[in-house]
Amino acid sequence: MARWRDGRGRLVLHGDKGATAVPLEIATSYRARTKGLLGRDSLDGAILLSPANGIHTFRMRMAIDVAYLDRHLTVIAVRTMPPGRLGLPRLRSRHVLEAEAGAMAGWGVRAGTRVTVEETAQPGGALSSPSGGT
Repeated sequence: MARWRDGRGRLVLHGDKGATAVPLEIATSYRARTKGLLGRDSLDGAILLSPANGIHTFRMRMAIDVAYLDRHLTVIAVRTMPPGRLGLPRLRSRHVLEAEAGAMAGWGVRAGTRVTVEETAQPGGALSSPSGGT
C-alpha cells in the first residue's frame, strides 16, 4: 500500500481525456481524515483520504463527488453525495478521493480511471517520492 503523509501534492488522472493534473490535499492521519472537508464552502482540486473505504457528509456545507480507489489506485466507483448522508463502505476500496460536486465528471473520472499521487516537498526540504500504489 502507498505510504503518504498529510500535506499537499498533485493528483494525476489517467483517463479518456489524457492525463489531467489537479491540486491535491493528502489526509492520512486519523485527525486529518476525520476533519476532511468539514466546515468548508469550497475546495480547489481534491482531497485524498487514506486509508479509507467509506465516508459521510454529516455537517458538510456542500455536495461532493466521491471516488473510491482500490489498492492499485484504480477508481472502483464514483458517487455524488449531498450533505447529511452516509456512504456505504466499498469492499475493495483502500482510498477515497473527494472533490466539489461535478468536478470529477469534468475531469473524466469514472470507474476504471487510474490515478497517481505526487507529493510536494515537506517542511525541511525533504521530498517524498511519488507514490503510485502497492
